[in-house]
Parts: sequence; C-alpha cells; structure tokens
Amino acid sequence: MSLLVVGLSHRSAPVSILERAALAADTQAKLLQDTLAAEPAAEGTVLATCNRIELYADVDKFHAGVAELSTLLAQHSGVGLDELTPYLYVHYEDRAVHHLFSVACGLDSMVVGEGQILGQIKDALALGQELHTAGRLLNDLFQQALRVGKRAHSETGIDRAGQSLVTFGLEQLADGTDVDTWAKGKKALVIGAGSMSSLAAATLARSGVSEIVVANRTLARAERLAQILNEPGGTGVAAHAVEMVAVGDELTRADVVVSCTGATGLVLTGDDIETALQGRRTPLALLDLAMPRDIDAAAHRIPGVRLVDIESLAEASADAPMAADVDQVRGIVSDEVAAFGAAQRAAHITPTVVALRTMAADVVAGEVARLEGRLPGLDDKQRAEITQTVRRVVDKLLHAPTVRVKQLASEPGGAGYADALRTLFDLDPETVASVSRADLNDADVKNRGRV
Repeated sequence: MSLLVVGLSHRSAPVSILERAALAADTQAKLLQDTLAAEPAAEGTVLATCNRIELYADVDKFHAGVAELSTLLAQHSGVGLDELTPYLYVHYEDRAVHHLFSVACGLDSMVVGEGQILGQIKDALALGQELHTAGRLLNDLFQQALRVGKRAHSETGIDRAGQSLVTFGLEQLADGTDVDTWAKGKKALVIGAGSMSSLAAATLARSGVSEIVVANRTLARAERLAQILNEPGGTGVAAHAVEMVAVGDELTRADVVVSCTGATGLVLTGDDIETALQGRRTPLALLDLAMPRDIDAAAHRIPGVRLVDIESLAEASADAPMAADVDQVRGIVSDEVAAFGAAQRAAHITPTVVALRTMAADVVAGEVARLEGRLPGLDDKQRAEITQTVRRVVDKLLHAPTVRVKQLASEPGGAGYADALRTLFDLDPETVASVSRADLNDADVKNRGRV
C-alpha cells in the first residue's frame, strides 16, 4: 500500500484560500482524470467539501507523488502553487488512513462530531467509482472509512459534541437564544436545493419557522424540496418554490436567509441586501454556508444585518467545547487503522500464495502425467488414489508455511515476506502479477454500485 493524501482544510488554510481553491463538480472530475494520467498515480479520488479539499492517490513514488498531486491541486484550483504550498498537508500510508478515518468520525470537522461528512465521503467514493479512478485500495479505504464513521457514532456519544454546520450556524445567528425560540414564527428563504440547503430547510422547519421559500437555479429541484416539506405528516410548515430572479423580492419579506449554492460568483451583493432593508424595521439574519461565498462579506457592515459565514463559523468553532467521547473515538480510529493496515498487508501476499499453490498444482499434474506414462497399466481407481496422495503430501508441506507467512505479512514490516516467498520458490513475477490483476478486476466489479 502506497496511499498518499495531499490537501488543505480549515485547519491548515484561511477561509480566503479555501474559497479560492473550491472545486466545482466538473473540475473535480477533470482533476481525477489528470491524476490517473500522471505517472506516479495508479488510482485516485477527491474529497471536496465547504472546508476541505483532499486528493487521495495510490502512488509508487512518495516524493514524485507529492510534487505531482500538489501541482494538480494548484492547476485545478486556480491558486498558484507557490501560494498554495504553505497551506497543504501531506499524509502517507498508515498516517493517511488515520487521517481519513478521523475525518469520517468528525474529529477533523469544523464542528467536531458532525455527521454530514459521511455523506461527503460517500459522494467522493461514488465519483471515483463512476470515473473508474478508484481501484481496490481506495474502494477498500473509503468503504472502511464509512464503516468506521458509523461505528463511532453508534458506539460513542460523539453526536453530543457534534452537530451540523446548519445547526451550528443557526446557533450563532440566535446569539445565545434557544434556536427554537429564536426561529419561531420567522419567515425563511433558502437559496439552493442541494444536500446542505435541504438540511437547512428541514432544520428550519423543525425549529418552528412559519414559512419557507426555496429558490434555486433549477426550479424543478426547488419545487421538489418544497413538496417534501409540505408532505402530510411532515413539519407542518408552509413551503413554496420560486425562481432565482425572485430572490430580490423574497429578500424583502424574509427574516432569515440560508444560502448554499454552487455559484462561482456572489448570489447576494451588498447592494441587494441594502435594497431589501429599505423601509423595514426588523433585522435580517443571513447564514452563508457556500464555498466560495454566496453572500457579500460587506453585509457584516450593514446596520440591521447579522451575517454568519464559513469564516465566522471557523472562528466560533475554535472555542467550542470538546466532548469527553472524543478520546473514545480516537481509540476506535487507532484500532481500525491497525486492522486496516493488517488486512491490506495480508492481502498483498495473497497473489504470491495463490501463485505458489498454482505452481505446486502444476508440479503435481506433471508428475502424475509422467507416472502414467511409465505405468500405463494403472486403472482409474489406482490413478485417482496416487493423484490424491501426491496432492495431500504437497498440501501438507505448503499448509504451515503459507498460513504462517500470511500471519507474518499482516504485521508491521511484513511486506518483505512476499518477496522472500517469490525468491525462495522462484515464482514467475508475471504469474503473481496476473493473479493481482484478476483480483483487482473482481474487486472493481464487486464494488460498483455499492455506495
């Protein structure tokens, strides 16, 4: 395993850099295609959220891999390599596994313990599978990361520490008041109809707002979200959809606005907000969860407006208390990293063991054929008994060393046992490689559609 991750997040880079480096969906796809075209990388996938961009790859050379992945991130993000490099972090092999598992458990999130990251990891794996850039290593890694994240949430109280960015943002807008009390009876405008906007709409509905208006570039998606909110047995909130051109008018009526779109430019400018405030006496609360930002930062300076964005959330989260359960989750991560490493090292030697047993079977077949030539008078029963006896002898001779070598290979530093086995038994490297390719093809077929 030569797993490498190069990335930047809210922990390593200011929001201004993250905002500029944000990757659109089509850019992520091009980044992955170029990653596989790069010489050091055999497979890759990208994890891109509002507060992190990470490129995962299986590389054959560490230094060349770091240089290539860093360059690709710079090229596709549009931030110059010299400017981007100070904010990049690098994790390799077990440290890279530890990092992703920690991310999956919410330990590396802006809001510790939040569960949204699991959906984002699932999306990252789905993209790699769709583009066929995620091979056996990354399929195994990301599938296991999802399981580790779910285990952390089910076996510990990390959920008590964690909450979604939406909930955390609304708490910041409420400024010390209970969110349900603060939101009760308010009119809300949700801009965008993706997963984050849908979560925001649902959270606002549960918090007691009286009305939700959903605006989206594609009206059908906005209508679908409004329909879900209006379904019988739901939240009971009145919801309807509008086109993006109606946002200006809706802004004059709204008490709280949550925006999270994939737009590359501002959705609400300072002038838009000032125009909406004319003649109104009630304050306007704005929550911007987009990266890059949807709402002009100038809104911070407009009287009667309270804006919470990714930057202010990052500052607020730095002071958030850590739950006691975090240590327990860290223990789970450490155990799972060790187990994953052992499984990968054991899997690494499997093609060599298979090749060894294939060679032994060929030797048995050759010797039985030679014996039949020298003893043509053997009947079927005698021939079968001799063949079975020779096979039992070979199996017994190979059983202990192959079981033991698998055990040894699963331990740290056990990668050399495969090389030793190939050397001792003079195994054909191409035979071993063909077994590996067959395993990889099987894994690719098996993993398609699993997320």
